[in-house]
Amino acid sequence: MQTNNRGVVIAVGGNALIKEKSRISTNDQSEAIRETCTYIADIVEQGYNPVITHGNGPQVGFLLRRAELALGELPTIPLDILGADTQGATGYLFARNLRNVLAERGVERDVAAIVTQSVVDPADPAFDSPTKPIGSFMDEQEAEKHRTEDGWVVKEDAGRGFRRVVASPQPVEIIELEIIKSLINSGVMVIAAGGGGIPVTRENGSINGREAVIDKDLASSLLANSLEIEDFIICTAVDQVYLDFNSPNQKGISTMTAEEATGYLEAEQFGSGSMAPKIEAAVRFLKNGGRRVIITSLDCLADALDGKAGTTITN
Repeated sequence: MQTNNRGVVIAVGGNALIKEKSRISTNDQSEAIRETCTYIADIVEQGYNPVITHGNGPQVGFLLRRAELALGELPTIPLDILGADTQGATGYLFARNLRNVLAERGVERDVAAIVTQSVVDPADPAFDSPTKPIGSFMDEQEAEKHRTEDGWVVKEDAGRGFRRVVASPQPVEIIELEIIKSLINSGVMVIAAGGGGIPVTRENGSINGREAVIDKDLASSLLANSLEIEDFIICTAVDQVYLDFNSPNQKGISTMTAEEATGYLEAEQFGSGSMAPKIEAAVRFLKNGGRRVIITSLDCLADALDGKAGTTITN
């Protein structure tokens, strides 16, 4: 094994957890995560010391649906608790599979999944205008019931019915940061900030859970900056960033500056629900002291770190 021991934060997208809509069981998810872990193990063998973050959107949706089906017998589950549940379960699958994959290669490493809380500002304007849809579609009568009895914000979704929408505030602090630092310094590989972290606020000396969803890539960017890690990798479904994506003029970008990335954002080159948040997280990471962001697919991870694949963004 090479010995550069360089820290890197890897944000793994939801496509790494559920590859097909017909394969959503926990066994299916574990198999997908195991494949993800083989790519991570490749860079561990090259001497990198990764901190892994992951999405949890589909998993939260599944738990919400289970809660909806059980409403006649059991109370609803707050969104912060759902985030904690999915962080724990998905983190366990990552920790188990990564430890197994590394052991098969003769690499013995301790791996720990940390249920992580992300602090948001209670005055964040996102709380005044919720936009993130979660849960199942409802008819108007059910939506009105949740609006009046549970205080939900519900909106009609393109004629398909009504859905609950929640705020997506900006993360400003990682509660468990010092614990994560201590584990890393002890040689432990850490899985943290799953799903962007559990949204909490600090008010009157107390930490309180909030009904919100935090962008996973923004939270990962914050974690990487807070750990003073120089390299931040965002793994997604495509091998690199493209201009004019899915058009006849589609063009891949191998390198760009943070300034160029900002220009492309302003020109609306990237989809608001897909690549744009990743570019925003990349720019924020670089502005706050990061050295390099790589956006690529998992199978290109090792090559991208060597500059042979993916899109590299620097200042």
